[in-house]
Amino acid sequence: MRTVWTMGFVAAAALSFCFPDFIVFRFTQAVIWAIALVGLVILCGTSGQFSFAQAGFFGIGGYTAAILGTHTPLSLYWALVLAPLVGYAAGYGLGRVAGSHSLWTQALVSYAFAIAFPQLLRWRVIEQWTGGVQGLYLDFPSVPGGVLSNDRWSFLMALALLAAGLWLAANLIQSRSGRAMMAARDHDLAAAAQGIRVVQVRAAASGVAGAYVALAGCLSAFQFGFVGPTGYNFTLSVQMLFGLVIGGMHSLTGAILGGLFLQFFPDLTAGFGKGLSALLYAVLLIAAIVAMPDGVAGALGRLAARLRRQ
Repeated sequence: MRTVWTMGFVAAAALSFCFPDFIVFRFTQAVIWAIALVGLVILCGTSGQFSFAQAGFFGIGGYTAAILGTHTPLSLYWALVLAPLVGYAAGYGLGRVAGSHSLWTQALVSYAFAIAFPQLLRWRVIEQWTGGVQGLYLDFPSVPGGVLSNDRWSFLMALALLAAGLWLAANLIQSRSGRAMMAARDHDLAAAAQGIRVVQVRAAASGVAGAYVALAGCLSAFQFGFVGPTGYNFTLSVQMLFGLVIGGMHSLTGAILGGLFLQFFPDLTAGFGKGLSALLYAVLLIAAIVAMPDGVAGALGRLAARLRRQ
């Protein structure tokens, strides 16, 4: 399977040279969605938590890149290191607050974070750094050698980071820490009786998710060249949850499928007109959730198992 995944990523990188830049741009956004959803697979699928805070983590990554590019002489590529670190710190802190409570309380705490984050960006004390309501602009980081277009380099960079992120996530899930997360998910009291520090484990999962989502936000800021408070609202959090549920929250493959869904499915419904597209989008989402409770990845897994038995 590792060989199959490697061949798939190499093929995707090679195919990017066969399409015009505007198509590559759209697939880059799908890859960025997938990186964010990998973090949510760890948070929601592996550790069994619930969160609306992903819009805030996404914004943390974007603003880390924008502040670095606007207020410091450092290269923007340092944001690829700093954004996950800041996202991990924010996610871990939020996890320590919400990790000892029920799913309902986790939802409320993360909802409060998602609502407060855009307002925090407008706070006068820090608006000289965040740009306030006007946001910040940033230039795309220079392409090494200058032999590729910005869109193609952005796609290859995001694809490489997705491949590394999937490898790290797969190893984490199969490790002792991953098993501790799943034990805390299945029965927190039994996990605590076995010596697992449930709150710390959940906080670590929240931190890892924050790092992934912040990295995705950083790449998105590179791609669009602008960050602003209105871009990181509560709707973005719900949108990511839709992608997670449709793709499959218990599978890393589901993160990739969810990323493709978030980027391209709205195009399929947009042709029905502005009035009906949102209604059709909602109906198809409900139908997909009812028909495939484990997401597209789970449905494909069951189909593959059935074919093997035959």
